Amino acid sequence: MENRYFQPEFETMPEKDIKALQTKKLIRQVKHVYENVPYYRNLMDEKGVKPEDIKTLDDLRKLPFLSKADLREAYPYGLLAVPLSKCVRIQSTSGTTGKRVVAFYTQNDVDMWEDCCARAIVAAGGTKGDVCHVSYGYGLFTGGAGLHGGSHKVGCLTLPMSSGNTDRQVQFMMDLGSTILCCTPSYAEFIGETLKERGIKPDENKLKAGIFGAEPWTEEMRRDIESLLGIKAYDIYGLTEISGPGVAFECEEQRGMHINEDHFIAEVIDPDTGEPLPEGSRGELVFTSLDKEAFPLIRYRTRDICVLTRGKCTCGRTFVKMTKPLGRTDDMLIIRGVNVFPSQIEAVLINQGYSPNYQIEVDRVNNTDTLDVFVELSPEHFSDTIKDVERQEQSLQSAMKTMLGIVPKVHLVAPKTIERSEGKAVRVIDKRKLHD
Repeated sequence: MENRYFQPEFETMPEKDIKALQTKKLIRQVKHVYENVPYYRNLMDEKGVKPEDIKTLDDLRKLPFLSKADLREAYPYGLLAVPLSKCVRIQSTSGTTGKRVVAFYTQNDVDMWEDCCARAIVAAGGTKGDVCHVSYGYGLFTGGAGLHGGSHKVGCLTLPMSSGNTDRQVQFMMDLGSTILCCTPSYAEFIGETLKERGIKPDENKLKAGIFGAEPWTEEMRRDIESLLGIKAYDIYGLTEISGPGVAFECEEQRGMHINEDHFIAEVIDPDTGEPLPEGSRGELVFTSLDKEAFPLIRYRTRDICVLTRGKCTCGRTFVKMTKPLGRTDDMLIIRGVNVFPSQIEAVLINQGYSPNYQIEVDRVNNTDTLDVFVELSPEHFSDTIKDVERQEQSLQSAMKTMLGIVPKVHLVAPKTIERSEGKAVRVIDKRKLHD
């Protein structure tokens, strides 16, 4: 790797120095928020905590949480911490329920976010000699803007492709020699399938790495994408509320994502009690923004379940690592009393050699939950005989029962019949909500 780090002075900072920097920034940030955000000041007052009570990182637990419900309640300007005249950018979540979450950025906020994305690109082997092909959506969605800005910071030749128009994606990828692909994992898979259909072998493209995020994906799906595209696939994590992609990123070790701790404090809490859990525990991820000026969230509950670990990493980075999200506290499906995560179903499908193009449909019939899984057959699995399809369905149902503890109804459907995602894949349709 030409350059191992984008900002080595932070990425390899000793742990005690990281903690000292976080403490200094936390004290400053709490004061900034208390003085400038009446909504959060009221929450602090209700809890009986003042900025001067925050002296160490341990004091973080004294502060109130923020949730997506707070963001919706404070919409649009209620959590803004600077005059609107200082803001240069708005991004928004692609949420489908309630009011959208709108996040504001000063120029310093944009620069910090792009630095974080640049770190992710360099960690994936990116240099100024690379062609960075950005197929995340542009616009209000943070994916395109974040990786685009990060690519510029690294000095890559940046292709602002956005999502969709796969014919043009493939043409530019091949003609211009794209070396790093940035998009959702489901779209990377779709591009890989398209190349395969056209007879373009993995070693015939110039790609060396991919930076994929914005939706859950499994290790099995990673191997699938790496094989289809002939690349090393890196995970990236972020959320609009905190800045966007780049809050955490994978290095070459591909065993967890380094959180940019000079900009964010990560905690894991018990989702039921709100109590902080020790390192290595599985719980809900909570973030505090240390440098955000316009939209600084303190103790924001992400609803993502993960584990934080701090050990020596072969890449030399000292930042704490988070696992891939292991599910969510709010979109976890409870079906007949059983907790079901879509990632479990995906793991079964890929382990059995099926396409990760699937859709889960949950409904309630006669007061009983039903779980239907629609799975697209790959051309290799496709069969005209009903008996053969039924046998495959039974086999998958059995494997899913072992994984989930309940029996879903599996429906194998013809290739290309489940709508492909060019943005976030819609994996779950829960019809029960329509009946409430």
